[in-house]
Amino acid sequence: MAKRMLKNILAAFFGFIVVVYVAQWLMNLGRELPRMPATSEPVSGTRLAIFGATGTAGDGLLKAAISDPRVEEIHVVTRRLSPRIEAGIESGRVEATIHLDYMDYSAVRDVLERADAVFWAIGKSAFGMDEATYRRLHLDFPRRFIIEWMGARPGRDLSFHYISSNGAGPEARSMWAREKARAERALFETAGESGVRVIVYRPDYIAPTREQSSLGDELLYRFLAPINSAVRATDLGRAMLAVSAGGDRFRSGTIVENADIVGYSTVYRERGAAEEPL
Repeated sequence: MAKRMLKNILAAFFGFIVVVYVAQWLMNLGRELPRMPATSEPVSGTRLAIFGATGTAGDGLLKAAISDPRVEEIHVVTRRLSPRIEAGIESGRVEATIHLDYMDYSAVRDVLERADAVFWAIGKSAFGMDEATYRRLHLDFPRRFIIEWMGARPGRDLSFHYISSNGAGPEARSMWAREKARAERALFETAGESGVRVIVYRPDYIAPTREQSSLGDELLYRFLAPINSAVRATDLGRAMLAVSAGGDRFRSGTIVENADIVGYSTVYRERGAAEEPL
C-alpha cells in the first residue's frame, strides 16, 4: 500500500512538472524578439569595465566582450586572475587590476575615468551567508562604486549594468530575493538624475560558458532554455553589450527579464556582433 501511494505521488508530481513545462513552452512559441531601438547597433569605441569576471556570469561577460572587436578597451577589476583573464591579457585585449577593497576605489581611479560602461557581476550564493554580509556584497559594494564613478566622471553618459536575479522582490520570502530587490532600488536612487544609467538584469539559471560547463550544467540548461528559464553566460554578456549600445534609449531603472536577455542577445548577433562558440 505504501509503495503504491508513493508511486502515485511521484507520478502526480512528474505529471505536474510535464504539464507546467509544456504550457510554458507553448506560451513562448509565439513570443517575439524584443524590439531594439533603431540606432542601437553594436558600436565601435566602447570602453568597458568588468567587475567579477572570475565567476560564472562574469566569465561569460568577458568572453562576449573579447569576441567583439567593436569593444575597444576591456578593463577587468578582480581579486584574482582566471585563465580567460590571463589569455585576454596575453592577447592584448584585456587590462586587469587586482583590487581587494570594494568600498574604496581610489586605487582604480584610472578605470573610473576611462570606462563608459560597467558590467557588475560580483555576487555569491546566499547559502550560509548572513543578511548583513549578503547586503554588503550585493548592495554596498556596487553603490559605493557608483558614487565614486559619478565623482570621477560627472555629467557623462555612463551605463552601469547590474546582474540581479529572477524572483527578486521586496515582499519575497527568501532573504536573497528581498536583498536583491533592495539593491536594485538603492542603485536606481543613488544614480538619480546623474549621467549614470543603471540597468538591472534578472536572469534565471545562468549556464557557464562551454569550456567551463559540466554535463550536469548542460543538461539543466537544455531542459530550462526552451521555457525561457535559462541563459548562457555568454549570451547574458551579449545582451548587456546590446543594451549598452542602445545608449540613453534604455533609461535608468530599466529591468531586463530572462526572456528579453535571450532576445537581446539574439538581436545583437543578428546585427553583426562577432560569432564565437558558446
